[in-house]
Amino acid sequence: MKITTINVTPDSWKHIEELFGNNGACGGCWCMSWRVAKNEKWEDIKGIESKKRFKKLITSGLAHGALAFSGDEVIGWCSFDKRVEYFKLDRAPSLKCDDAENVWSIPCFFIKKGFRGKGVAAALLKHSMKSLHQRGVKIIEGYPVKLEKELPAAFVWTGTFSLFEKEGFTVVSNKKGKQRVRKMFP
Repeated sequence: MKITTINVTPDSWKHIEELFGNNGACGGCWCMSWRVAKNEKWEDIKGIESKKRFKKLITSGLAHGALAFSGDEVIGWCSFDKRVEYFKLDRAPSLKCDDAENVWSIPCFFIKKGFRGKGVAAALLKHSMKSLHQRGVKIIEGYPVKLEKELPAAFVWTGTFSLFEKEGFTVVSNKKGKQRVRKMFP
């Protein structure tokens, strides 16, 4: 299978909506889970409100990410943005850092069922890293799950350590909860 990847543009909404389907990728997330403000409750915004907010971010060019295709079929998504745009990251004790304003994060992947385990996430990560490097980004972070046992795909939405490790990311925090990995560019 040939996988092609592209950066998201304001015109990409139709592909995101097609890929995410009625459930908003997973449980009404619409890739907004990390963007929940401190005073908000996830239960209050998941679903329709998240879709509305994410569409506004995408169509206004304020959200960044990559899409993967097999032919004309959209099969995967990877979110990347300035770490400070993902408000929830600094509220997770295991993910805090002192230099957040200098970091870009890759916190989310969604791969269409039937295409998982076929290199789509790896292609999206490579694409995202290249795009960020071209922007002059010096520090990229990811937050892979700790795979102590087999998990359903819905619980591996932040990627796996092996996915990031293959691209040269190293662990910078491995406290209780998720681990934080980084790749630095000169």
